[in-house]
Amino acid sequence: MISALNRLVDLVEEHLGEETDVDGLAAAVGTTGHHLRRMFSSLAGMPLSEYVRRRRMTVAAADVVRGRDDLLGIAVRYGYGSTEAFGRAFRAVHGTGPGDVRRTGGPLRTQPQLRFRLTVEGKVPMDTRIVDRPAFRLIGHAARVPLVHQGVNPHIQRHITALPPEEHLRLKALGDTEPPGLLQVCDDLDPDSTEGSELTYLHGVAVSGGTASPGDLDAIEVPAGRWAVFRASGPYPRTLQETWAATATEWFPANPWRLRPGPSIVAVLERADDFSTATCELWLAVEPA
Repeated sequence: MISALNRLVDLVEEHLGEETDVDGLAAAVGTTGHHLRRMFSSLAGMPLSEYVRRRRMTVAAADVVRGRDDLLGIAVRYGYGSTEAFGRAFRAVHGTGPGDVRRTGGPLRTQPQLRFRLTVEGKVPMDTRIVDRPAFRLIGHAARVPLVHQGVNPHIQRHITALPPEEHLRLKALGDTEPPGLLQVCDDLDPDSTEGSELTYLHGVAVSGGTASPGDLDAIEVPAGRWAVFRASGPYPRTLQETWAATATEWFPANPWRLRPGPSIVAVLERADDFSTATCELWLAVEPA
């Protein structure tokens, strides 16, 4: 995986003015575009699309400062159809327009070319199991919310607290299969995991495929497949978020599995009354690498 990510970085550098063929590269190295994007965003701390934009504008800035070509020529070279579109992208990265930079030489913000290296850590064993599951259904109350990487997501928190207490009890009584208990489900997640991108969040339970579900609840059909289940216990949500990050930095590079499309599920097994600490299971859809 580390070599695949470095090949992806090289491909981006070779084609800064074009779309990056992530799926083509993924197929060439024996993985999927979905998994490669998820691993890139987890390890780089930014989505692939953001890295491409920053690198493109870093290299473009050098052309702007040199002054050898007009701004339209530079814009076209880096995949923009007009100086206006190029100027917006340039300003978003550097905080100032290309015309100003050409006159004054700066300020400029540089995105160095990334290089991924494997650091052996693994000081704390990860409590993980692989589970084969038949098709099942996730039912509950769904909402579209923005992605938040760190801390409590206030949009999800508002969605959950808006439900009356009796509805939580009703949902819990409906669950009849694994993952157990009340679930936090994220679906339709951007493979780049861009901060602020929208996803579908469902607060609900898992039911077996043949179980009838009430018509007033939202449902997500989950096909049969394998799941990697990671157990996390400690301060909430920090320990859960650290476990999620460690799946990319430690577990996937060391194990013959890769992510496949599917919802990410958190089952809360135990928690403090104020939810300051919790024991959770993180369920990620996987397939053999």
